[in-house]
Amino acid sequence: MTVLPDNDNNSDDPMVFIIIGKAFEQDGSKEGVDIHVVLRAADDDSAVREALNALAEEGFLEADLDQIGMLEDVPEDEPHASAYKGALEGEVAIIRFN
Repeated sequence: MTVLPDNDNNSDDPMVFIIIGKAFEQDGSKEGVDIHVVLRAADDDSAVREALNALAEEGFLEADLDQIGMLEDVPEDEPHASAYKGALEGEVAIIRFN
């Protein structure tokens, strides 16, 4: 009989990540756009990879990603609440701050 150990790291809930950084639309530009990327991923490495791919698809040439974390509660304020809902449905949400 196989017994699985009880591990607090195993979660039945989806892991929704938020990545905070700055993205650049022009090569060598010093004027970047502050961004938050909200997405669901298996781990933080996958989240970073998917975020960079989504930024590239949106026309960003470079990105400086400063922080990554997990959203443990549903955000109440927009635009993060909609981004969270989209992430649960498999979307990658890029929130731009001008």
